[in-house]
Amino acid sequence: MQKKRIIMVFLLVIIVILVTISYKDLSNADTQYYAWPLGTASPEDTVTNIFARKFAQEVNELSDGKMKIEVYGNSVIGTDRELLESCKNGDIPFVAQNTAPQVTFMPEIAVFDIPSAFSSIDEVRATVDNQEFNNYIQEVYQKAGYKLLAFADQGFRVMTTNKRIDKLADFNGLKIRTMGNTYHLAFWKSLGANPTPMSFSEVYIGLQQGTIDAQENPYEVIASSKLYEQQKYLVKTNHLPHLISLIVSDEFYQGLPADEQKIIDKAAKIAQLYARQTSDQRIESKLKLIEEKGTEVIEVSDELYKEINERSIPVYEKIRNEIGDEVTGLYIKESKNYHQ
Repeated sequence: MQKKRIIMVFLLVIIVILVTISYKDLSNADTQYYAWPLGTASPEDTVTNIFARKFAQEVNELSDGKMKIEVYGNSVIGTDRELLESCKNGDIPFVAQNTAPQVTFMPEIAVFDIPSAFSSIDEVRATVDNQEFNNYIQEVYQKAGYKLLAFADQGFRVMTTNKRIDKLADFNGLKIRTMGNTYHLAFWKSLGANPTPMSFSEVYIGLQQGTIDAQENPYEVIASSKLYEQQKYLVKTNHLPHLISLIVSDEFYQGLPADEQKIIDKAAKIAQLYARQTSDQRIESKLKLIEEKGTEVIEVSDELYKEINERSIPVYEKIRNEIGDEVTGLYIKESKNYHQ
C-alpha cells in the first residue's frame, strides 16, 4: 500500500512539472507541448469519466488540436480531496467529481444534500441550470478558488437492501452503509434506519458477511460493483441526485486568452449535454441488468414517498440553518416537496 502511494505521489509530481511547463513557461507559444491533466477519482467506465473524456475531446476539436487535455481516472493522480486541493493550487487544472466531497471546502454545496427535494432528474437539471441559482453557485466555487464549468449527473441515488421496504416502519433498525456525510447520516436516522459510514471498498464484503443490510448509490455503482449479488431488493427512493461537477482552477482559467476560455466554456456545455443523455441511457441498461440478475425492483408508493419527505424536513431545516436562506431558497424554488 505504501509502495502504491509513493508511485502515485511521484506520478503526480511529474504531471505537475509538465503542467507548469505547459501553461506557465509556454503560455505564449503556438503549440501546447504537454496535455493539461483532468483528474477524477471515479472508475473508468462511469458517467464521470465519460463526461471528462467528452470534454477533453471537444476542447481538442474546437481548438483544432492546439489545446490538449489528458484524463486520469480512478484516483490515479489523487483522491477526491487531493484533487480538490491540487486544483485550487493550480497544480491540476481540471477536476470532475461528485459534489459530496466538496462540502468540506464549500459549505454551501450542502444544498445538494437536501433529501427528497425533487421527484425527477429533469427537475434537478432545470434547477442547476437556472441562471439565478447557477450564478450563485458560480460565486461559491470562485470564492473557493475554482470555476464551475458544468453539472452532469448519474441520476438519483437509490437503495439496495436484503429487507423488503414497503412502508416507513420497514426502515426501523436497518443497517445501511452511507458516505461519511453528516446530512446523509441525519436523513437515514430520520427514517429510523441505522446508518453506518463505511469505505466503499468494504461494502461488498460488508453485505456478504451481514455487517450491513443495505447501501445507497446511483444505479451505475450498484451495477459496476455487482452489489446486486448480495442484495434482494432495489428500492427507488430517489432520495438525492448524484451530481457531477466539472471544475477548473480559477487562477488557471483567468490566465488563459479569451478565445481559449470560450473554447473551454463551449466544450463543457457540449460535454454536459452528452453526459446527461448518456446517463439516462445507462440507467435504463443498468436497471435492466440488475433485474436480470434477480434483484427485485420496488417502486416507492406515493404514500411512502410523502412520509419519507415529511420525515426528512428536519434535515432540510438543518441544512438551511447552516448554509443560509438564499442558496437554499434558490435550490428548492421549483420543488414540489418543499415550500419556502
